[in-house]
Formats: sequence, C-alpha cells, structure tokens
Amino acid sequence: MNKNEIGKVILRVVLGLTFFIHGLSKFQGGIANTAGFFDSIGIPGFMAYIVAIIELLGGIVVIFGLGTRIVSTLLALIMVGAILTVKLPAGFLGDGQMAGYELELLLLAMSIYFIFASKSKFSLDQKFSADN
Repeated sequence: MNKNEIGKVILRVVLGLTFFIHGLSKFQGGIANTAGFFDSIGIPGFMAYIVAIIELLGGIVVIFGLGTRIVSTLLALIMVGAILTVKLPAGFLGDGQMAGYELELLLLAMSIYFIFASKSKFSLDQKFSADN
C-alpha cells in the first residue's frame, strides 16, 4: 500500500466529512436562517439551499471518491465565494467578532488538490473508471 494513496484517502475523507457536517448543520440550524443570512449579504436566499445540498451530498460522495473532480470544483467555488463575500474583511485569523478565512482557505486548497490529483486506488472513481 502506497503512502501517497493512504494520505490521499485521509485527505479526501476529512474534506468530505467537513463539508458534510457543514451542509448538515445548515439544515439542522434551519435552512431558512441561512437563506436569510445570504439575503442580508446580497446573495439570493435560494442559493443557501444549493450550497447546503452541495456540501451535504458532495461531502458524502467525496468521502467515497465518486465524482471527486466535479464535486471538488463545486466545493472550491463555494469556498472562493465564502472568502470573498464574508470572510475576507475579518482577515486570516479573524477580527474578534468573526472567524477569519483560514478554514475556508484550507478547504479551498484541499478541493483544488482533488481537482488536479489522479484518481485514488481506493475510490469509487477508480472502480468505475475505463482506465483500469
């Protein structure tokens, strides 16, 4: 078993789990509240539903390594949006009122990694690939 493959699986599971939990919390905390927050910062409220579904379902499929490149692209776009619309003014570490963008930057970097990385031997992408 290759050390790089083990690292890739760990990174993929952590990324997927993190997004899954964030998506789940949006629904558990009342998705209408998230939609209201989106409206308050100038983003149409319906986008909260789209973001939450991508985080929730995308997190699950990334854990299993299915559609990893496509889902990672969507997750990266969400992180760019979060950084630019909400987190950037607070700075990297935050401003005492709000957390900074350090977590979003890490999640963005992890997502970008999976956009460019080769398919993991331990993923459904590899199992369904014609390249086998």
